Amino acid sequence: MKTNFSIVKKFGRTSDGTRTIKKFLGPTGLGLLVALIIELIIFSNVSPYFLNATNFSNIGRAMVIIGIGSVGATIVIISGGFDLSVGSVMAASGMLAAFLVNQGQSTVIGAMLALILGCIIGLLNGFVIGYLRINPLIATLAMLSIVRGLAYIISGGNAEVISNPAFLSIGTDSLFGIPLTVLVFVILFLSVGFIMPRTHFGRYVYAIGSNSRAARLAGILVNRWTLIFYTFSGTTAALAGFITVTRTGQAEPSANIGAELDMITAVILGGTSLSGGKGRLFGTFLAIVVLAILANGLVLIGVPSYWQLPVKGCVLMGAIIWGELHNASRDRT
Repeated sequence: MKTNFSIVKKFGRTSDGTRTIKKFLGPTGLGLLVALIIELIIFSNVSPYFLNATNFSNIGRAMVIIGIGSVGATIVIISGGFDLSVGSVMAASGMLAAFLVNQGQSTVIGAMLALILGCIIGLLNGFVIGYLRINPLIATLAMLSIVRGLAYIISGGNAEVISNPAFLSIGTDSLFGIPLTVLVFVILFLSVGFIMPRTHFGRYVYAIGSNSRAARLAGILVNRWTLIFYTFSGTTAALAGFITVTRTGQAEPSANIGAELDMITAVILGGTSLSGGKGRLFGTFLAIVVLAILANGLVLIGVPSYWQLPVKGCVLMGAIIWGELHNASRDRT
């Protein structure tokens, strides 16, 4: 069956060099940029420890874990889906990598099998959602429990402490003063950002998220691409879980609980619509930076860590309300 590219081009059109910064960022991006500037001004004046290289390195390392997972989460949500299993995938993948390394396997083997595990879990999510037509919330909620249980099975309920220097160096070493994990995140972000407007992967994610029925009539293999999107999400979550363990030096079956909330907050705050079909990866990136600086700044000024969860909840609620008001305003015009 020949694919009708008219619908694909409609949703895959990208900005050219003549567009202004305002059009490139959009209203959400501009708002995040303003929020970022305000954060920098406030925290630099309130804390003497904020504006230094060590602190910015810490901010970079902190945002990498949620950032990597959010790349996959952005793709899934733009496609009209939802993935609640990412936190459990992070825990299980990190636990598997740590277990293998402690059993004498190389860091490369541990990393590869961790990524394969995440890929398989994502593939299962995509199959159940795309081919069996199970609601994404229900399917990934069930997978959340299954995979969390898998993490406990792998570990026997115990933490895995890693002492392998090669393994730990991934989470602690830097290149030209930039943490390796930050470089991994930036490369992933730029790579996906590059292919989104230039390949079927990027064009189809918008087409399916905007109207899956129309996309199907246009010849797009919706089920297959849904499987691909969730597989990608599972793989990025596994990469985030692996990096978490290299940074902390231990893996726990209870790790990364609530990571899915952080990713969803970043994606929605970045301007991606929960109804699908709308969103920008760059918006997610800006949101991750804003949230990471907010969390870091709150710690520096002495705000207790348990206040961060309600703050994140308020930010998420505000982002949802803002998005709904913006969509309603645009529909009226």
